[in-house]
Amino acid sequence: MTINCKGQLIDLSTPKVMGILNVTPDSFYDGGKYISDKGILTQAEKMLNEGAFFIDIGGQSSKPSAAVVSVEEELNRIVPVIDLILKNFPQALLSIDTFNSKVAEVCIEHGSAMINDISAGSLDAKMFETIVKMQVPYIMMHMRGTPQTMQQLTDYNDLVKEIVFYFSEKVFQARQLGINDLIIDPGFGFAKTVTQNFELLHKLELFQFLELPVLAGISRKSMIYKTLETTAENALNGTSVLNTIALTKGANILRVHDVKEAVECVTLFGATRF
Repeated sequence: MTINCKGQLIDLSTPKVMGILNVTPDSFYDGGKYISDKGILTQAEKMLNEGAFFIDIGGQSSKPSAAVVSVEEELNRIVPVIDLILKNFPQALLSIDTFNSKVAEVCIEHGSAMINDISAGSLDAKMFETIVKMQVPYIMMHMRGTPQTMQQLTDYNDLVKEIVFYFSEKVFQARQLGINDLIIDPGFGFAKTVTQNFELLHKLELFQFLELPVLAGISRKSMIYKTLETTAENALNGTSVLNTIALTKGANILRVHDVKEAVECVTLFGATRF
């Protein structure tokens, strides 16, 4: 199970860790932490040294209460960060967390390696054709509605069956257009209740039916801290527990705020495979 990032063939049969770098003022956990050049470079270097294979840069928060920003503002937040990181760490593989096709195209032109789209093309009709044009790996996530409306769209007859069908349709469309490298993200926390998130994790291995790499984005989310009756700041141990469960159920990429701990999960999980 491989993807091609900037000419580098990456084997995802050994799980990889994707570090989160939000350059937003309002992301749910790390909003406003990484604004200065020094702060950005320090965090990027820390994640790379700790074993992050990818760094996922986001310029627009997707939490339910977040305001929508313009394409211009999103680009103003992200592009200087891409340039800064690649100037100092030219081998870094950067993923861009965006649902805007224009943002995706400009960021790839500046040297990013992949696009991570929470809407799987549903919020921008030009996204798929942009991915075809740029020929980069594409992470497609399951979500209903928008970040502003998704919390009211959690009514499912059969949660996992419906999400698998959603991806089947999206993958068929993407393949028909000529998108080669696809990764699926079931979308923990997006248009799903806490109970539904745990059901999704419990049945995560069913997504192997799609024969594509699976990304698990559980890090410090409300399914953890609400269940433990704590806060996102105190949800690292819970994150490690659920990341380990995700690995046992076939996750190929862990998208996390805390790289060192996630890499340790991957290492220890690997040691159990004989």
